[in-house]
Amino acid sequence: MDNIIRRDKILESIKNSSVPVSASQLSRQMGVSRQVIVGDVALLRAEGNDIISTPRGYVSGAKQKSVTRRIAVNHTAEETRTELYTLVDEGCTVEDVIVEHPIYGQLIGGLRLSSRYDVDEFIRKSEEENATPLSALTEGIHLHTVSANSEEQIDRAVEKLKKLGVLL
Repeated sequence: MDNIIRRDKILESIKNSSVPVSASQLSRQMGVSRQVIVGDVALLRAEGNDIISTPRGYVSGAKQKSVTRRIAVNHTAEETRTELYTLVDEGCTVEDVIVEHPIYGQLIGGLRLSSRYDVDEFIRKSEEENATPLSALTEGIHLHTVSANSEEQIDRAVEKLKKLGVLL
């Protein structure tokens, strides 16, 4: 398959999917290695395509909800699931996690978590990979960009985070 045709098919697959599409899944579909897919996605991004990498795969950035807000939180790694459940249970999507690093400045990790299933998969993969959360770099202090269909959804989530004692 021609490289340009393959990249067009990758982009089409990501844009048309309602769930994240993994590099492994794309590699099987296209008959190439996972590393070729990763390179193709990098080239697609360089061309200006809004592709977000999440723990479960690639998603199109064009699918964001209508309202976004950044919230500051502070909690332990053990409280991560509760924090994320609180946000998704109110209909929010947790787009990313942001920490301020003393040398590198702002570090952003894409998440795109919209359901308890997404949260559980994120936690499972973190544990499986023995990955330390970015918030460990800042003693638990971090930001999330959250999106929702209404301000009220975010307001409810923020109020619940406040009651949990994790809102900064």
